[in-house]
Amino acid sequence: MGVYLSTPKTEKYSGEGGNDRLRYGLASMQGWRTTMEDAHTALPRLDECTSFFGVYDGHGGKAVSKFCAKHLHLQVLKNEAYSSGDLATSVLKSFFRMDEMMKGQRGWRELAELGDKGQKFTGMLEGIIWSPKPGESDKPEDTWTEEGPHSHFPGPTSGSTACVAIIRNDELIVANAGDSRCVLSRKGRAYDLSKDHKPDLDAEKERILNAGGFIVAGRVNGSLNLARAIGDMELKQNEFLPAERQIVTAEPELNTVKLSEDDEFIVLACDGIWDCMSSQEVVDFVHKEMNTEDSLSAVCEKLLDHCLAPVSGGDGCDNMTVIIVKFKKPSKSAATSSTNQSVSSEEMRPK
Repeated sequence: MGVYLSTPKTEKYSGEGGNDRLRYGLASMQGWRTTMEDAHTALPRLDECTSFFGVYDGHGGKAVSKFCAKHLHLQVLKNEAYSSGDLATSVLKSFFRMDEMMKGQRGWRELAELGDKGQKFTGMLEGIIWSPKPGESDKPEDTWTEEGPHSHFPGPTSGSTACVAIIRNDELIVANAGDSRCVLSRKGRAYDLSKDHKPDLDAEKERILNAGGFIVAGRVNGSLNLARAIGDMELKQNEFLPAERQIVTAEPELNTVKLSEDDEFIVLACDGIWDCMSSQEVVDFVHKEMNTEDSLSAVCEKLLDHCLAPVSGGDGCDNMTVIIVKFKKPSKSAATSSTNQSVSSEEMRPK
């Protein structure tokens, strides 16, 4: 994580879009890092009344973050809870499903295809001596298991954060595992809708220790500076514990918010942004830029440039990804609740 380029890569991937209820802009930049390990998903029409946005910050490689960007929203759609209207349960189960899908032959193959060039080359070589049976690639995604030389692959040692926002009518659900963050701007004040899952938090520390792990210098087992993540399967090997009680867990913390006419936009971003600016500073920056700039992707690009360090080392040198979602027609309801805890408008403290 301490290896930097001699000059930063400031080329940006940008995009924007929307529907009749919202519009969004996004931008990502590699920066000083030698590789780009962030990924994102922006789907203003997940279905006719639902939008999905997600940021994924990989560590140890880009494969897991790319895997989540490719598959997590599809699993939300496929889960039976989604069809019954239970979005919170659907997204919860989809986070855990990512870990399951990355195991075995199919998981190994997908990660190899999404990973670095060396991994791709290995996959190509193996493809010469083994490939799926005819018609296997046409099977629906629910038929995930494949047979092959990596059928017992335990899953990746690399991992990724995941912070997603799902908007249906006037309901906003935020699911987060790791230290990417979602922030709501309400009347110009910043409200964190997710928590940075660091190992020194009491609840995280208790789970880590109870599962047989340890914390050194703020890192789980001396290596990972996150307490929750998708992937990192070597930290999820206690066969006597369920997935949510492993040393590191993919379990997301969920918040459900009833949007009101006071809610202006949300910002989802990886820690490359939050390491440089507070939640309120980002909200203030976005408000200021939106006064003169109509393009949300342009606002995102300016935020990346603002956070980029002038020299390598320290804050401002990480990969950076940000999505701004601006609400067009918020509802008049102002009630706010949380899946994990009751959160009223008064209890949502500005940052």
